Amino acid sequence: MDATLTELFKHNLWANLRLLDACAVLSDDQLDASAPGTFGRVRDTLVHILGAEEHYVGLLTDRRFEDALGPGSSFPGFEDLRRRAQRSGEALITLAAQVQPAQTLRGTRQGRPYAVAAGIPLVQAINHGTEHRAHVVTTLSGLGIPPTGLDAWAYGEARGLVDFGAST
Repeated sequence: MDATLTELFKHNLWANLRLLDACAVLSDDQLDASAPGTFGRVRDTLVHILGAEEHYVGLLTDRRFEDALGPGSSFPGFEDLRRRAQRSGEALITLAAQVQPAQTLRGTRQGRPYAVAAGIPLVQAINHGTEHRAHVVTTLSGLGIPPTGLDAWAYGEARGLVDFGAST
């Protein structure tokens, strides 16, 4: 895979960690908030984002994390979520550089065999994370909490890759 895909996964990890930092200061009532059209409560959405990432890594490596979050997992706290975000995020960065998109992954899901091109779970990981981070930001915006900049411009600025004050 090319460097652009690995950069997308570097952004994904950065955005997950930034969102976790923003949510770590929220009250229990704020973490229990949700908004129409979103996944659900903020805390449940965070667990869902990272549980899905662990699943995608397992799908791509055929090795599941022993302590992987699954559907219905309870909120383990921010320290644990940060650890999981780092672990799955770094694994996805590595996989993005190694996986051949047309490689076929095979396994069983819900008792049925499947075959999927390896590029699909990589695309899904980016799409899924972006979608659900937006759900959290939408919920927090509805509570009057200023949005956390998670887009590529904010990432670029944080990494020193963008300088909007540069002279031309």
